Amino acid sequence: MAGRPHEVHTADNAVPPLDSELAGLLEDLAGIHPGIDLILDGIRLLCLDRHTRDDTQLLTVTLAGSPDGTDALTLLALTVARLTNPDSNPALRTIPFDQQKDAQRAGEALVFALSDPDLHQHASNACAAIDTH
Repeated sequence: MAGRPHEVHTADNAVPPLDSELAGLLEDLAGIHPGIDLILDGIRLLCLDRHTRDDTQLLTVTLAGSPDGTDALTLLALTVARLTNPDSNPALRTIPFDQQKDAQRAGEALVFALSDPDLHQHASNACAAIDTH
C-alpha cells in the first residue's frame, strides 16, 4: 500500500490523536470559565470520536455550514453579541455609555460577519463533498 497518494490510515483504522495546533488551542482555552471547558470537552469529543460519513456530514453542517444560520458558528456569534450587550450583561452597565455602545456594536458586527452565507459555504461544500449516496 505504500505509495498511495493519500495514505492516511492508522493501525486498525483508529482515529488519530489531535494535531499539535488543535490540542494546543484546546489547552490554551482551558480553565477560563466552566462553560468554555464544556465547549472544549465537546469539541475534543467531536474530534476524537469515530463517526460515520452521514454523521460527519451532519456535524460539518451543524458546526458551520448551515445556509440559514442554524449552526454552532452562528450560536457562538449570538453568544458573543449577548455578552457584549449591556441590556443582557449587567457587568457592562458600569462602564461609560459610549464604551457600552461600542462593545454592543462590535458584538452585533460579529453576528453580521459570522452570519455571512459565504463564510458558511465552505463547510457546506465539505458536507457535499462527503456525499454518501
